[in-house]
Amino acid sequence: GLFLLPVSLSLEVSVGKATTIYAVNGTEILLPCTFSSCFGFEDLRFWWSYNSSDTFRTLIEGIVKNDKSDPKLKLKDDDRITLVGTTKEKRNNISILLRDLEFSDSGKYTCRVRNPKEKDFEHQATIILQVVDKLEKVDNTVTLIILSVVGGVIGLLVFILLLKKFIAFILKKTREKKKECLVSSSGNDNTENGLPGSKAEEKPPTKV
Repeated sequence: GLFLLPVSLSLEVSVGKATTIYAVNGTEILLPCTFSSCFGFEDLRFWWSYNSSDTFRTLIEGIVKNDKSDPKLKLKDDDRITLVGTTKEKRNNISILLRDLEFSDSGKYTCRVRNPKEKDFEHQATIILQVVDKLEKVDNTVTLIILSVVGGVIGLLVFILLLKKFIAFILKKTREKKKECLVSSSGNDNTENGLPGSKAEEKPPTKV
């Protein structure tokens, strides 16, 4: 556990949740990358590399002096690339903007970071870019139908549950009312009405 603790607190690099992003030919795309470290950083090195089936090259390379300094570029291989990184508000952002996209730009883009405070261990994260003619619209009809059916079933179950509770409440009140009537009826004095079961007035015996 003590051996794994430094690893769990070490530098982390992220390019977001999406492993593959799509962009239209001729447009621009932001390739995100952020980093964080519980140990802090100083003279942190970072670079972006591009890798396809037949090509590998370093796109940019830079350094971040400390958490109060913005990233500075030392090398840029392509004029279409702009570093949009910042360390303000502890964002530690070293993302790049790639303009005037071409189909040949499709491939793997890897963001690499090396922190001297962590014995120069290298950390990286990769995102895949696919340059296309046009973005296809996703047909959400089936998804909407499923959500509507599920929502309707849940709504029906809730209605049935509420109706059941309402009926139980009405029946309970009805029973209580009948019980009150029976108690009230058995307590009445029926001697004056001559009803069966009533007590007759006893007359004193006639004296001879």
